Amino acid sequence: MTENILEKIILNKKEKIDLLKKSISIEDLKIKIEENKSYINFKKKIENNENINKISIIAEIKKASPSAGVIIENYNPVDIANIYNKNKATCLSVLTEEDFFLGDLIHISKIKKEINLPILCKDFFIDKFQVYLAKSYGADAILIILAGVSDQIANILYEEALNLDMSVIVEVHNIEEAKRALKFKNALIGINNRNLKTLKTEINTTYDVYNILENHKGPLISESGIKNKKELLEIKNKTDIKTFLIGESLLKNLNKNSIFSVL
Repeated sequence: MTENILEKIILNKKEKIDLLKKSISIEDLKIKIEENKSYINFKKKIENNENINKISIIAEIKKASPSAGVIIENYNPVDIANIYNKNKATCLSVLTEEDFFLGDLIHISKIKKEINLPILCKDFFIDKFQVYLAKSYGADAILIILAGVSDQIANILYEEALNLDMSVIVEVHNIEEAKRALKFKNALIGINNRNLKTLKTEINTTYDVYNILENHKGPLISESGIKNKKELLEIKNKTDIKTFLIGESLLKNLNKNSIFSVL
């Protein structure tokens, strides 16, 4: 696949954000944020688990993806969140990108009304406006994909999120990005086993990148491509990573998934 999917998504996102800014201001979003009382400390929940050597699963909720197509036809994010909650998921990741993943920010608000779990807004952040927007819908954490933004934009997103008392996952896919990520001292760092430019998944990415990140004081996360409990435990034993973001393998087997037995 020669097409750069990440680039395509980000160009589309920029157009959408530019339009949205014409209809709502950051000042309007600040009012919504003040009124929302649902916030939970995403990073702290994972750190508490790490302190007692306990595994954390960030369970992902999404209808579709460019790599898998439509994963769940009759998609009900609140129902999925309820299943994850019953299975003792540590946190939730909710895909909110509309065009390629068929997500929506309103899904975060709907889940928060029923379930008391911290939520990562999983989207393609390129503008500080989006940080306020995500928080106004109840998100507790945002994602900064270093493959998709300059250091300058990453810094702005990171500082804005911290100012809003949000947790930040800085996502990396290779050694160069891992080195860039180390300056984000208060972030969680996620190693994405999926190359967002080609959509190919390779679990060895976690092992390749871990050596650069192992002294980062915040939690490290292995993301994408983890198919079963055996793979998860193998990563934990080889790297001491205790936090895992898992989507498709949970979504394709929602009601009976052995991965949750590690919790």
